[in-house]
Amino acid sequence: MGNDGGSIPTRRELVREAARAPSTAQVKEAQREQQEHCWTTCPISHKVLARPIVSDSVGNLYNKDAVLQFLLPGDDAEGISSKSDCEEVLCGRVKSLRDVVELHFEVDTERSEHPADRNQAHRHERREGWICPITAKPLGPGVKSVYLVPCGHVFAEEAIRQLKGDKCLQCNESYSEDNIIPILPPKEEDKQRLIARGHKLAEQGLTHSLKKAPGSKKRKKHAVAESTANKPNSTAETTDSVPANNSRSNTSTPTPAASGNGIKNASTATLTARVLQEQEEKKKRRKLMGNDNLDSLFSKEQKDSAKKSGDFMTRGYSIPTAARR
Repeated sequence: MGNDGGSIPTRRELVREAARAPSTAQVKEAQREQQEHCWTTCPISHKVLARPIVSDSVGNLYNKDAVLQFLLPGDDAEGISSKSDCEEVLCGRVKSLRDVVELHFEVDTERSEHPADRNQAHRHERREGWICPITAKPLGPGVKSVYLVPCGHVFAEEAIRQLKGDKCLQCNESYSEDNIIPILPPKEEDKQRLIARGHKLAEQGLTHSLKKAPGSKKRKKHAVAESTANKPNSTAETTDSVPANNSRSNTSTPTPAASGNGIKNASTATLTARVLQEQEEKKKRRKLMGNDNLDSLFSKEQKDSAKKSGDFMTRGYSIPTAARR
């Protein structure tokens, strides 16, 4: 290749053909092979798809037992790839069983495999045939398929689009347009629509299966507690704003905030304040009545005469007349 007395080859001689972009047929063939692989193999366990089968929010298919193994606590689980590899495949879309929907396929029991399919291992492994219950078309990479949330029944897309109903044709459960999920969508716009749907459900505290997210109840309880804690303040403000000419305004009733007894319930705090006020009034009346009784023991005349005639020993007491004589 040089410095040895031989010829030095040029680039033109080394690169006989320039790299060419793949043709449309090659692109379609690659997409078909990718679709066939995804329709027959679980990306987590790398095993053949077999019922029960679940799907995430973007239409990917998994074996349910593989998802359960992934959700089990621990670093690694048997029968699946490492947790890090599984997380790369799932992209954080599956955190619990509420994030997946179990699919219900219609099985074609009369269908037999084509002899040509037996030459390929990935086709030979899947022995079960799935069909659309409406059009009877085989479901797979050659047919656009969808399933409904939350029931999970699978149909061909053309059957759902033509009928244009709002209830499942098999279980009669209602669904909306947003809950028609394409299986393994090849178009980028369908993937973006499904991702946007997942974000919208997350904001509402729901999962892909339209069930409540695990942390939504706790947030709701905290919100109710905060609103209850703020209620006494608003009640106190309302009590302060009552007009002075009210029939109950003659007796000054302290507000729950001014009572200082730590009672959060507004009605209980008001009632407690009234009881305490009545007790204070009773105490004052008892003191006044006790002073009147003591004053009645001594007359004014006796006090005046005692002041004039008595000394400091007898001051305040009357001396009998017989004793004076």
